[in-house]
Amino acid sequence: METTGEGGGGGERRLGLGFTDIETVAEELRRSEVFHIVKEVIGFALYMHSQIPSVLQNLENEFAALKDEYKILVESVLTPTESKASIKRKHNTRKKEVHQVIKRQEKLMNSISSLLSAFQNALDEIPSIQGVTLVLGGSLTRPLHVYEMLFSHGSFDSGSSTEFTQSKIAQAISRKAIRALISSGAGSSYRGPSKLFLLVKCPCTLNLPLHFLPKRDFHHSKKVTPFRLHIKCKLPDQVFDGQYHNPPTSCSNSTLGSTLGDDIWYQCRHTVKGLACKAPKEC
Repeated sequence: METTGEGGGGGERRLGLGFTDIETVAEELRRSEVFHIVKEVIGFALYMHSQIPSVLQNLENEFAALKDEYKILVESVLTPTESKASIKRKHNTRKKEVHQVIKRQEKLMNSISSLLSAFQNALDEIPSIQGVTLVLGGSLTRPLHVYEMLFSHGSFDSGSSTEFTQSKIAQAISRKAIRALISSGAGSSYRGPSKLFLLVKCPCTLNLPLHFLPKRDFHHSKKVTPFRLHIKCKLPDQVFDGQYHNPPTSCSNSTLGSTLGDDIWYQCRHTVKGLACKAPKEC
């Protein structure tokens, strides 16, 4: 059993049944912190399974820079000196290259943006969240890899998920989550382009029909062993001892983190389909 402390994020412990318990000293996580943690795990899953050519943050920055460069190239007016055939040809060649890269990655980046925006909308609407499941594969019923995140105290305050400040707690938990997944053997496999599905377990009051569909009886194939993270906030003793002192010992796919009778699974309508790669991490 391993216990560590880092940046106010608490410790982590390897538990039975594939769980890694990640503790934080915070009594609750803000919506923006949950969003940051889940986004980091999404980026890890996509990159480590070679669905994107670089880590998500770099990919987002590079894509934004390419769009800015292309806009400048299109709007730029060559001076008489720059209008020489060789310079003009170089200018047009670069413009074509940038356009091709943007066109190749645009669908991927738009799908990632749509999925993350939908998740933010869900976080802003619900009063609490019990769990998040990421499924990578051809469909929900035919997964290749499953990542499950259980939040032991997912009640939210009035904060928004779109807050741009990344707290030290969110950063620390994200680092611990990625480290735990790597030590559990997650990632480093490639079977061609796959889809990433996102499901959220929360109160049945969620009403975002354009972005989420209720999946009350959701459970994935038992042939796949999920990678499970149990993110635990510091709770009052009476609540902690009575409800979350021990992680679920028989946590099924359809009952992950279920502590409230009105919590059900919702599937995000938006999916992310990875880019075709010739070999792992060589897109």
